[in-house]
Amino acid sequence: MASCDEPQLLAIDDALTRMRTAAPMVAEREQVPLSELLDRISASPIKAGFNVPSHDNSAMDGYAVRAGDTHQALTLVGQSLAGHPFNGELQTGQCVRITTGATIPAGANAVVMQENTLVTGKQIQLHTAPQPGENIRRCGEDIRAGQVVFNAGHRFGPVDIALLASLGLAQATVKRRLKVAVLSTGDELIAPGQALPAGHIYDSNRYGLCAMLRRLDVEVLDIGLVPDQPQAIREAFQMAASQADAIVCSGGVSVGDADYVKPALDELGDIAFWKVAIKPGKPFAFGHLANAVFFGLPGNPVSSMVTLHQLALPILRAMAGEQVAAPLTLSACATDGYKKRPGRQDFQRAQLSSVDGVNQIRSGGAQGSGVLTSFLDANAYAVLEAERSAVSAGETVTVIPFDRFIR
Repeated sequence: MASCDEPQLLAIDDALTRMRTAAPMVAEREQVPLSELLDRISASPIKAGFNVPSHDNSAMDGYAVRAGDTHQALTLVGQSLAGHPFNGELQTGQCVRITTGATIPAGANAVVMQENTLVTGKQIQLHTAPQPGENIRRCGEDIRAGQVVFNAGHRFGPVDIALLASLGLAQATVKRRLKVAVLSTGDELIAPGQALPAGHIYDSNRYGLCAMLRRLDVEVLDIGLVPDQPQAIREAFQMAASQADAIVCSGGVSVGDADYVKPALDELGDIAFWKVAIKPGKPFAFGHLANAVFFGLPGNPVSSMVTLHQLALPILRAMAGEQVAAPLTLSACATDGYKKRPGRQDFQRAQLSSVDGVNQIRSGGAQGSGVLTSFLDANAYAVLEAERSAVSAGETVTVIPFDRFIR
């Protein structure tokens, strides 16, 4: 099998490892109320201050009883409602009416659901013999006092926030939001809403990249369009580096006569590497500008989106303090063929489905680096390994479903 066409290309895993090592994590912390906690990153472990549930309680509406009580009928002696427990201790031959979530009375060790009883006045006939612990939620069976509920680096979602509220916490300590500056370079670019001169295109990259970053809940600093002029690029880079933790630049990292990003990086900062064995998106640059981390993305729109998603986003998440898990990967049967040359790991846009319990992956159509519509009907990447050549229908393909950052 042929080796990489360009031996100097850096493998994706090596690029990610080098970037993680070189990119600093945000150190500053702040206290944030629950109402503002969505998608923030925990700065320290969070422990439960008490048991959840805090008391033995009923899992359903029914009657609290003593399991093993041999009485033919039990005498109703009171009730235990949620927030209004029964005051007393259950004796042999007695039962207490109880509702879901209410405290189990002293002396009771089971709950019989109301559908399994016959009620005649104060006499309760049981249709089934309950077992000890039946229909009882035990104190601490969900969370024990002192248990670590969330580790540092956890991104809070809606359920997490509800859980914190159930623990009586009104706020949490989180990492400061990461600041990311975004800019596009290119004389051919025009802002949407303006008339389009001949030979020009609208700047789509910056809007897509900013949207992806906002899903990450970082503070996005939109630097705007920068012309292909060395001085303008230097000034934009200096301004971005003075305000942001990271810079995402689209375009100008290739080797054309008007690609001035690399010379500006050489002058103002440093380039750790340039060119990665990924398709689309080979001309991807990583380095530093002053105290800011720099990500140089290709100018083609699909390449720009894929490299931000697969290369820059994991690093930005780590910089924000998040403990980033590996993406979900699946295996699927290719329903059609894929063109491929060995050398670069290919992220083709595709449609994942399940037919009779078998995962299938279908190509999303034209895969050119400028064909944004290849994302429209796709819901996953068909990931073709660097050493792999063309794929035939029926072969097994690795699949990464799209996450919320790309959909």
